[in-house]
Amino acid sequence: MAPAQSAPRNDAELDALLAAPDEATVHALEALDGDILVLGAGGKMGPTVARTARVAIADRARRVIAVSRFSDARAAESLQAHGVEIVRADLSDPRAVASLPEAPNVLWMAGQKFGTGGDPVATWAGNVVASVHAAERYAGSRIVCFSTGNVYPRTPAGGRGSSESDALAPEGDYSASCVGRERVFEAVARRSGSPLLLYRLFYACDLRYGVVTDIALKVLQQEPVSLAMSRANVIWQGDANRLALRALGVAASPAVALNVTGPIARTRDIAETVGRLAGITPVFEGEERDDALIANVDALSRELPHTAVPLETLCAWAVSWIRNGGTLLGKPTRFETRDGRY
Repeated sequence: MAPAQSAPRNDAELDALLAAPDEATVHALEALDGDILVLGAGGKMGPTVARTARVAIADRARRVIAVSRFSDARAAESLQAHGVEIVRADLSDPRAVASLPEAPNVLWMAGQKFGTGGDPVATWAGNVVASVHAAERYAGSRIVCFSTGNVYPRTPAGGRGSSESDALAPEGDYSASCVGRERVFEAVARRSGSPLLLYRLFYACDLRYGVVTDIALKVLQQEPVSLAMSRANVIWQGDANRLALRALGVAASPAVALNVTGPIARTRDIAETVGRLAGITPVFEGEERDDALIANVDALSRELPHTAVPLETLCAWAVSWIRNGGTLLGKPTRFETRDGRY
């Protein structure tokens, strides 16, 4: 799918854009048999991943099932309206997980994410304990387990970033618990022979949140942009949605990991691009450090080649979205954090 050049004007248009599959996604899902189960489908990304799968699969006998507590009833209603089956369940409850429907293709998207620094117990429970229940329940299924690039250490800012084979070096409870989640799924997959892909995503940008939105907000409000993390990888969430579904076909035994993100961009360059598009001169604070949390995406280019939405387009969409009063989740990525307290 060629990226649209006009910015979405409201949540409905944004969600439709995020949920539009490309030919590669359609072909990848046609090559798989059986239903698609999205666990943790009520979060920021899950609803549009489930919708993408439903649009991509023409055979209506194949179910796309979204599982979550669905504390936001509107998210559940929207998914049902688009042909996705809803199952309400608390994924931290082993009895609830045991009662979930069978599925040969599973995406595990549940867990604690940004803003977890104040509650480490909930972070470990959400990212590790709940993973045990799901990994055991779906042993034997093809699984894409969502993880994060935060499992890596910072590397030289002028380098190519961490590769999947690099040693993990988590910093702080959030990052360490994400390694724990990976290890849980790996252990069960090793025992059961389940095809598994560890989907190390960072940083996905939906105009309601994301690194580009974080920076654009500061530029538009003429607040200083921190240069503490001088570089970051960013990817349009619609691209990440499609790649997650295609990743089901790349899952393997033994398990494989895959960095899923866009090219490395300088924080300064993102801010200056936003500023140029908005007619505002950005204000910066701090100095660029000589290391950053960045990823090498060579394996992604080999395994799941795709045409990404360009960073310039993301910046233009973010400026338009914010200036036109688009919905904002108020959940900053804290990508500039250097102490592991996300």
